[in-house]
Amino acid sequence: MDFGKVDNPGLIDFTLPADHRDTKEILQKKRQNTNLRIYVGCAKWNRQELKGFYPRGTKDELAYYSGQFNAIELNATFYRIPDATQVKTWHDKTPEDFKFFPKVNQSISHFRRLSNVDQLTQEFCDRIVHFEDKLGMAFLQLHGNFGYKNLDRLTSFLEEFPKVIPLAVEVRHPEWFEDPKIADAYFDLLQRNDLTNVLVDTAGRRDLLHMRLATPTAFIRYVGANHTESKYKRLDDWVDRLEKWVEHGLQNIYFFVHQNTELESPLLATYFIQKLNERLGTDLKIPDIANGK
Repeated sequence: MDFGKVDNPGLIDFTLPADHRDTKEILQKKRQNTNLRIYVGCAKWNRQELKGFYPRGTKDELAYYSGQFNAIELNATFYRIPDATQVKTWHDKTPEDFKFFPKVNQSISHFRRLSNVDQLTQEFCDRIVHFEDKLGMAFLQLHGNFGYKNLDRLTSFLEEFPKVIPLAVEVRHPEWFEDPKIADAYFDLLQRNDLTNVLVDTAGRRDLLHMRLATPTAFIRYVGANHTESKYKRLDDWVDRLEKWVEHGLQNIYFFVHQNTELESPLLATYFIQKLNERLGTDLKIPDIANGK
């Protein structure tokens, strides 16, 4: 993953910023007496990318991956809308408690920029609905030059998006967060439609790490910088913050580990799961990679 990549990550201050003033209020206002749901995974299950993760002789990568982690950030749907048969195949290969988090197709988000996309959006939703109970949350990632001038277009798209499909939104243009009035308008749109915002933790775009929640769901895309000195400390800091949010009423944690070079993603995700179990008292499966299997 090249987004947010820097030449010298050792020069980056990876300290998590303070919570936005509204975050605690959102969590407390929407607090429910439900069990905390946690899904942690990588961004892909491809053997070429995740070298060293699969035991020798593994024949089905998804079947093995889904036995180790309980979620996948499904970037494949960004490049091609799969047919229903493919979605059902993915569904049937995975355990009952596994969740897919598909990215909205680029034809919708980048090429047409949410304009005249009703048919494409319906096609996308008609396909991913076949994940059935294994559909976690779709997410819409917008181009970095999709700014506030497109608010009306974004509003129309989000208000018309099928409500049966849970959706998170990732905006990347800096002005969405630099101007408090623009940020408030954006988050008001999300809250009115009960939509989650995506938090992106990457070296070269610290402005995207605004620590403001629109719902009691933390959808975090963590991009490691392949930097030995910071990689575990950054994950420890996230465990600290999530523990605090859980105390305030956080209901869902969706955490996906990327790397600028993907080799260590399963190892880092495993470390994160271990730390969550220790701090939150959860019982998430520890992938076999932690035991040297």
